[in-house]
Amino acid sequence: MWYRKWWPAAVSGRLTALSGDGFPVKPGMTKLYGFSSDKPAPSCPVTCRAVSGGPMSAPILAFENLGLVQGSGWLFRHLDIYIGERDRLALIGRNGAGKTTLLKLIAGSIEPDEGKRTIVPGTNVVVLEQDPDVTAFETLLDYAIHGERAPQQYEVEAIADQLGIDLNRKAATASGGERRRAAICRALASEPDLLLLDEPTNHLDLAAIDWLESWLNRYNGAFVVISHDRTFLTRLTRQTLWLDRGNIRRNEMGFGGFEAWMEKVYAEETRAADKLDAKLKIEAHWLERGVTARRKRNQGRLAKLYEMRAQRAAMLGPQGAAKLAVVANDNKTKSVISADHVSKNYGDRTIIKDFTLRIQRGDRIGIVGANGAGKTTLLKMLTGEVEPDSGTVTRAKTLNGIMIDQQRSLLSPEKQVRDIIADGGDWVTVRGEKKHVQGYLKDFLFDPSLVEARVGTLSGGEQSRLLLAREFARESNLLVLDEPTNDLDLETLDLLQEVIADYDGTVLIVSHDRDFLDRTVTVTLGLDGSGKIDIIAGGYADWEAKRNPPKRTAPAAKAVAREAAPPPPPPRSVKLSYKDQRDYELLPDKVSSLDNRISEVEAALHDPALYRRDPLLFEKLTAELDALRNEKDESEMRWLELAEMVENLNR
Repeated sequence: MWYRKWWPAAVSGRLTALSGDGFPVKPGMTKLYGFSSDKPAPSCPVTCRAVSGGPMSAPILAFENLGLVQGSGWLFRHLDIYIGERDRLALIGRNGAGKTTLLKLIAGSIEPDEGKRTIVPGTNVVVLEQDPDVTAFETLLDYAIHGERAPQQYEVEAIADQLGIDLNRKAATASGGERRRAAICRALASEPDLLLLDEPTNHLDLAAIDWLESWLNRYNGAFVVISHDRTFLTRLTRQTLWLDRGNIRRNEMGFGGFEAWMEKVYAEETRAADKLDAKLKIEAHWLERGVTARRKRNQGRLAKLYEMRAQRAAMLGPQGAAKLAVVANDNKTKSVISADHVSKNYGDRTIIKDFTLRIQRGDRIGIVGANGAGKTTLLKMLTGEVEPDSGTVTRAKTLNGIMIDQQRSLLSPEKQVRDIIADGGDWVTVRGEKKHVQGYLKDFLFDPSLVEARVGTLSGGEQSRLLLAREFARESNLLVLDEPTNDLDLETLDLLQEVIADYDGTVLIVSHDRDFLDRTVTVTLGLDGSGKIDIIAGGYADWEAKRNPPKRTAPAAKAVAREAAPPPPPPRSVKLSYKDQRDYELLPDKVSSLDNRISEVEAALHDPALYRRDPLLFEKLTAELDALRNEKDESEMRWLELAEMVENLNR
């Protein structure tokens, strides 16, 4: 009686019979996934939080013992999945884990090698593909209304008006963003009971993402979404499916709780692995432990990012001013790009109007705005590809930039990973520092054994990660990232944030990923389409707060509230504990000692013959280097916390 696997909360009422069971349901009987009974639906000891916080929604689709073979082995096996009629599921997993393939299995577009798919009769399952194929159609409208269960034309056009797309556009010349919007029109107008979304925010601007979020919030059916957009997932999802190393886990909590849940799972696995052979721990858990360590380090980097934002805010003019204040003379040598009263028009339309900005060495500049607002034009003016109609743009003579725009066409599918990273050799020079190719691949979350793999066998996300690894190895002092987050999984986004934080040059980022911008940039340039550019110290959230300031209470009411409120108690004098005081005094020396040891280990690893001469020593030193770096980051974080406590005590 396999309903016990699937029905995790008490259910009242009657359910529609599911197909494929082979026998009818008598009036008054309750039907649960092939189990018929004259009794009410049973309760299960496991309780789950539903969308409304009450009983879980009725299931409309399920897989039992799902398995699929890919290549020479099983991609996954023995998976049990169920989807309720009001579920909002985030499907999480690394690139190459099989997320898109699982979505196709749920849709029924491919057949599993084992297992049973059960679905409520009449359920309309609609897929929003990551890269819709429109080449067979004359116009985007023809694509949107084609097929057996095609939506009505007037419904498609109504959604198109809200999304701001002309569906009469020729399909052959449509951009990626236009194809994506046409696919959204088709999917949403199809009246889905279950909506499957594969990277729905790719190629969409911020206005379109906001509109899609609003639509999904009002949507009464179920959806499963694959996305790298943390903000999108956090706002919309209520349950999580985690596809990890061929297994699937379900949590009755949205993406907002995913990282804490993942850390808990990995901690439990680590405790279990501690009882196993050391070699097994290295092979099975190096990546998970690396991800955990990176997340801890990112907390320290975020603290440094906030400090950089505070320094940049001090250089801004009055609130809302569209230029930076003139900096002191001793900082002029730090200037990388200076734009002075530049403007740009295309025909009668003003793209950029009277824009002044000085970009300094080490700045992380985010550029945001709707599609067509002028983001690419601004980026090209700053980097010298396009000249302004008026004003001047001055760039440092020593500027040496690289651009990463996810053009995977640069990667030949027949080449090996080693060819892409190290031109077929064993060593790669990373911005002047020599590293073994396998160690460098581990830095970018690759299994070192993939060094001989062909590029064509990698997933789209893995190819994007490989492109990042190749480009970041080049010598440069300016990094230009144009929509860098497309096709990247969450772990790779964490890695990309880490690399940007450690990059000692200047970074220009065009992105619609709000969370990514909040975690990486020090200054945001916001384009509203009128030619005006807001310059805000901070990330996307800071720009959004400026555009939509919180409503303030009336001055009179605030005055009354102040009069009625009792005066705050005087601050108490609190001292550091003995342990805190000792850590505060000793940690700087400890960090210095760790730095010295890190330098020694790195020097030993730079020996080109070490890997061939003693591979075990190479692995040992590599593991020690990871541990030393983790310990150093934890010590720095601890000292920063104590320094903040000391500063508060001295106020």
